[in-house]
Amino acid sequence: MTSAPHPGVPVRVWDLPTRLFHWLLVAAVVGLVITGNLGGNWMTWHQRLGYAVLALLGFRLLWGLVGGRWSRFQHFVCGPGAVLDYLRGRGRPHDEVGHSPLGALSVLAMLAVLAVQVGTGLISDDEIAFVGPLARFVASDTAYAATAFHKGWGKLLVLGLIALHIAAIAYYRLRRGKSLLPAMLHGDKTLPPDTPASADGWRQRLLALAVAVASVAATVAVVNLGHP
Repeated sequence: MTSAPHPGVPVRVWDLPTRLFHWLLVAAVVGLVITGNLGGNWMTWHQRLGYAVLALLGFRLLWGLVGGRWSRFQHFVCGPGAVLDYLRGRGRPHDEVGHSPLGALSVLAMLAVLAVQVGTGLISDDEIAFVGPLARFVASDTAYAATAFHKGWGKLLVLGLIALHIAAIAYYRLRRGKSLLPAMLHGDKTLPPDTPASADGWRQRLLALAVAVASVAATVAVVNLGHP
């Protein structure tokens, strides 16, 4: 007689630091898009939000090494073969616990594009009202090219990835009956009881605080390079 499958149980997938990072990044990017379009005096806030994104990216890079299990790069970054297997329906048992192979590509693309946007913003010079703090370290032509990319293709890439992210959430909800947002709010997914959970205790959160402080300090140090 075959035993019935064990019902799923709540498993902590997204630790609190990862969830805070996600929603702070969402707020910062939305703010950047709005203030960048408004221009004028709003560019002061655009610059501040850019620094915030730089600190958040630094945090995520470090947290991808020491954070909760499913937030670590080693547990969701995979090669082309794994992506193809996933698309063919031959994925690994834990492919959708955290980020799926396709979701991982989306995450990496977003982090990379935002890093380029922040980098070009730091060296931008629009010859009118905005000069990035590191613009003095590059040639004028480089600063102007960075500004053009930042306002043009860079902005379009960010908006395109945001649209793709929203479309993926809608697809999973409408076509596969899976809602991805609740787990990014409370951290848990209903999964088989043998699924490894992400550490999310006070020790982990104190580590995240230390990583956040280091990321902010590094951001301040980078920005201050432009103020001799």
